[in-house]
Amino acid sequence: MTESAVEVSQRHRLPVRKLFAASAGNALEWFDWTIYATFSIYFASAFFPAGNDTLALINTFATYALAFFFRPLGGVLLGRFADTRGRKPAMILTILLMAGGSVAIGLLPTFAQVGWLAPILLLLARVAQGLSLGGEVSNASAYLGEIAPPERRGRYSAFFYISTGSAVLVATVLGYVLARTLDKAQLASWGWRLPFLLGGVFGLVGLWLRRSLAETELFEQTKTKARKIERPLLTTLTHHPKAVGRLVGFTMLSTLCYYTFFSALTSFAVKNRHADADTVFLALSVGTALFIALQYPLGALSDRFGRKPQLLVWSGATAVAVVPLSTLIGPGVGGLLVVFCVGLGLYTAMTSIAPAIMSELFPTELRGLGIGAWYNLTVAIFGGTAPLLITLFGTVSQTLYFWYVAVGAAIAFAVILTLPETKGSELR
Repeated sequence: MTESAVEVSQRHRLPVRKLFAASAGNALEWFDWTIYATFSIYFASAFFPAGNDTLALINTFATYALAFFFRPLGGVLLGRFADTRGRKPAMILTILLMAGGSVAIGLLPTFAQVGWLAPILLLLARVAQGLSLGGEVSNASAYLGEIAPPERRGRYSAFFYISTGSAVLVATVLGYVLARTLDKAQLASWGWRLPFLLGGVFGLVGLWLRRSLAETELFEQTKTKARKIERPLLTTLTHHPKAVGRLVGFTMLSTLCYYTFFSALTSFAVKNRHADADTVFLALSVGTALFIALQYPLGALSDRFGRKPQLLVWSGATAVAVVPLSTLIGPGVGGLLVVFCVGLGLYTAMTSIAPAIMSELFPTELRGLGIGAWYNLTVAIFGGTAPLLITLFGTVSQTLYFWYVAVGAAIAFAVILTLPETKGSELR
């Protein structure tokens, strides 16, 4: 091999360890929030008065939703911390909070043991996680965007959801195994605690990986400038209103897609369409495996052909397909496989490039805060209410919630039409 060939090989060698370390916190997020929604049908009665399972489930999802509304606060505080003090310390702090909350939930006493203190403690644990999640996606996305060569930013971004998709796959396979090996009484009594305790172990692994990260050069160049900005949140609105509007537009649909296919649909299929839990977990596991496999090819595709075409395909196809797909949800594994594979396959067109798109919207001195505040506000509104809405809408119409997603997809399509193409661009 010639010297120039060696240089090319080294220049294009992916720093896999660094990429997975940056993605570890979001992986823990996906694992934890997936198991919360997935196992809620089993532990809902543990934290609320017995006698009405549907009401207990709604209360559990309401707690889930309330915790979401602390995400914007976490996004502002931890995003600003990352812009002024560094991406690395911010990412270490978020993974510590997330792992601690997961372990706390796994060890909480039940309503029968401590009464109303049980749901209060559950809410406090979720609030701590909500704050940590507020800074996780924005700071990890900023880190990935800032360490990536401009012509390979899509490829680097893909690792964000390779690791997080793998975490969801572990969560769904774990759900399938527990549903097959434990009866409902065992799952409701103690089996649901196991995934949360495992989340704490994953958090320690992520912390170990992140301690080896180096700070980004772009942050080092702009930290002094960032510290001089007196009203950074207001500055994102006054100086970058289009970036804020575009971020909110495509994040709305991304949030609906994630919390529909990865979380809310599991309970909906079991309670409303009479599917067996293990059948749903199996179909979701297959769909998640496809989701993981498509990340890197589509990230690379965006580096060649652009971000915007992928986003238009994703939003347009979702608007057309989501309601017909909802009619296939039932007790049969075939219909569920189609729903999860098509839905998550389309969603991959967005997730494979999400960190690249978001990091390209804001300048470095506002990147952590800009993404953290507006991404998390959107997630709080649309993600925090998704499991609750799919449960409530299901009592009115079996397709009403999916029409809601279709309208969101149409709005996102219109917003994405205004996006400039940013592939290969240098970050500001």
